[in-house]
Amino acid sequence: MRQREVLRRERLKREADDALRDAGLANRLDQEKRNLFEQRYLQERRKIERELNMETETKRKQELPALNERLKKEFQDTTTSPVTTSTNGPAVSASPKK
Repeated sequence: MRQREVLRRERLKREADDALRDAGLANRLDQEKRNLFEQRYLQERRKIERELNMETETKRKQELPALNERLKKEFQDTTTSPVTTSTNGPAVSASPKK
């Protein structure tokens, strides 16, 4: 678990460095400003991720009642009648007719 956290931090550091380079600031900022850029990048990234998670959770909550209703109907029907696996024709008995 600790190793995953270390890998995640390294990935975020690389992404911040990439953003700094893509902005054309990599060679123009001193170390203090680079650290500040990285700090702000990570702060804003967390904000974006939080907002996306909230949007996803809101959408999930909106869609769950319909999902639950569909599943309720699907499985309610199967408890009162046998499950059929084929809809192509009449059922065929496995035992031979005499």
